[in-house]
Amino acid sequence: MTRAPAGIGILGYDDVNALDVTGPAEVFANAADLAEWGEAEMAPGKRPYRVVPLGVKAGPFTSESGLTFTPAHSLAANDVPDLDTLIIAGGKGLREPVTNAAVAQWLVGNAHRFRRVASVCTGIYGLAASGLMDGRRVTTHWRHAADLARRFPRLSVCADALFLKDGDFYTAAGVTAGIDLALSLVEEDHGPALALATARELVVFMKRPGGQAQFSEPLRFQSRAADRFADLSAWMLGNLDRDLSVEELATRVNLSPRQFRRRFTAALGRPPADYVADLRLGEACRRLVQPGVSVETLAAAVGFRSADAFRRAFRQRYGVSPSQYQAHFSPAGSS
Repeated sequence: MTRAPAGIGILGYDDVNALDVTGPAEVFANAADLAEWGEAEMAPGKRPYRVVPLGVKAGPFTSESGLTFTPAHSLAANDVPDLDTLIIAGGKGLREPVTNAAVAQWLVGNAHRFRRVASVCTGIYGLAASGLMDGRRVTTHWRHAADLARRFPRLSVCADALFLKDGDFYTAAGVTAGIDLALSLVEEDHGPALALATARELVVFMKRPGGQAQFSEPLRFQSRAADRFADLSAWMLGNLDRDLSVEELATRVNLSPRQFRRRFTAALGRPPADYVADLRLGEACRRLVQPGVSVETLAAAVGFRSADAFRRAFRQRYGVSPSQYQAHFSPAGSS
């Protein structure tokens, strides 16, 4: 007998962030479609997904960008069914006192009805006001992290994480990080093959782990670096197989090696060699999930002297070998 789908309730309201709603919704809907089409398998005995849009009030609600959503159920109508997972989308509307209080009060009496509860971006404001997250590690969009910590001092706010799990509660940094969180929940339910197939279906760059920083290394560099460093990160990323020593990089920005090392470390908070290693290993992770990539060829392409040196650096950083990483994240992985 076919089991009933696992309901994924996504809660919205006026002035919600539309992508916080649609990003996770498309992940679960596509995962269910891929399983139905036979292109990826769900875990034995596990149920497929059914997305259930929820509203704070009865009737349609409109997002910050002007999109209108029609919920199937609402908190106001008190007709929200028992679902597997509840996701609270972020948006400026949830920081309005009336909406925030309605969500928080409802969660106090109803959160136990869900196997897991998640927030995306500033959706954490509703969860935090309920008291259910007191003492737990949470994250949110970097722009709101300090305000969240000030308003709710009992939370342990991790301002840089993409998403976090603490018990049966999950929080995500917001916007596209909601997609990362949803992919992680699919992997938690059904394994990496379905999660990766879903990511590919959505043309997501790669499935990022929750502990990864909200900023990519190049973006972090560009947001902190002085004008003369503005183009350096992009050049480095496009030339990982070249000499990226302090001497070479200093020459490119017309500084002495000593001046370059000092200014780079002041801007990034770590020495150039560490930054180069992060770029090379991050790019290696991205390429390892692509089909037909060999460890030996990849090692040279991202600037390591030998495949053995690459394997040692990769294992030291991630705790697994490149081959193990490839086998885990790429259905066709081999080295």
